[in-house]
Amino acid sequence: MIVRILGEGQWELDEAHLAALNTLDAEVERAVEAGDEASFAAGLARLLDGVRTEGSRLPDESLVDSDLILPPSDATLEEVRELLTQEGLVPD
Repeated sequence: MIVRILGEGQWELDEAHLAALNTLDAEVERAVEAGDEASFAAGLARLLDGVRTEGSRLPDESLVDSDLILPPSDATLEEVRELLTQEGLVPD
């Protein structure tokens, strides 16, 4: 699967990591729902770091459709609230 982190680029990530991403996504979603800025920032950082560490960065000139688009690391709680769907940021 191809994951884009807005403002950074794309990573190719094995779908075997999807369950771990969903767990991290649930943390972010709970923090957003609670309005907990500190937990939100920490959860988003863990989610993005999971993509960066488990995925392989694609060259910037690569033109590949993204299967999943995540907010940038400096996204606010309100910005992410607008991006959330029924399944969070990472669909099951």
